Amino acid sequence: MREGTVLGVLGPNGAGKTTLVRCLSTLILPDAGTAVVAGYDVVRQPRQLRRTIGPTGQYASVDEKLSGRENLYMIGRLLDLSRTTARGRADELLERFSLTEAARKPVLQYSGGMRRRLDFAASMIGQPAVLYPDEPTTGLDPRTRNEVWAEVQRMVSEGVTVLLTTQYMEEAEQLASELTVIDRGRVVAGGKVDELKARVGGRTLEIRPTDPARLPEMARALSETGLDGVAGSQINDGMLFVPILADVQLTAVIGLLAGRGFDIAHIGTHLPSLDEVFLAITGEKTSEQADDVRDAARDDARTKEVAA
Repeated sequence: MREGTVLGVLGPNGAGKTTLVRCLSTLILPDAGTAVVAGYDVVRQPRQLRRTIGPTGQYASVDEKLSGRENLYMIGRLLDLSRTTARGRADELLERFSLTEAARKPVLQYSGGMRRRLDFAASMIGQPAVLYPDEPTTGLDPRTRNEVWAEVQRMVSEGVTVLLTTQYMEEAEQLASELTVIDRGRVVAGGKVDELKARVGGRTLEIRPTDPARLPEMARALSETGLDGVAGSQINDGMLFVPILADVQLTAVIGLLAGRGFDIAHIGTHLPSLDEVFLAITGEKTSEQADDVRDAARDDARTKEVAA
């Protein structure tokens, strides 16, 4: 990956995302192969590598009994910073991550979002060239999640290279310059977001007629014409959504509909969503999709309970 960019690593539960980070952090040895980070071999040069990386695990890696400042100072000292430098760096990061007011409070009293920010601060103590946020926003509320995203973007703007593991497609699309999809420990796809979407294939045609009452008629017209590359359609929120192949021209669709007497207020296309790409590549639902399924099942169960 290129310096000063974000590489998003996607994969279902158990795909090997955290194992990858642990290998690249020198916490465990790889079974085979080689990996080089910031010019250092993870197996042959672990000591040098540890000074250039900043792992941020899924769970709080700080001591709850110590204050935020004490945690950062301790980590600085473990990285061989002088006492003065460690204190100064701790205070600088506490201010940067909006934790100055809570600096002397034990971490046990911190909220989940505060702990996550402290984790990021801890990973930045040694001014790493490469940062490893491992599913950094799992369990966070939307506001805190956006704060974490903003901090990652700020780090990248300062030249830090980020290897981000996540199950959240919105997070990957928001932060990553490029994506790698892994499944069962193997890379199954990679590239820029739009490249992955194009690789899955297909587009969706969006049509909004000036008269919404004619949507069913429009859907029938498209299906009856037998236009090559046009599949079944779906009506939703006053629009007609039609899966089409890449070589279908909008002008052909517009001409066909105009010939049938339809007035069109809007027409356009979009590539598959990243959720759809993930499902097509891995055969697994994303975290957002799985949450939707669980929520629907829970709501259905509640409805049945009330009815009973």
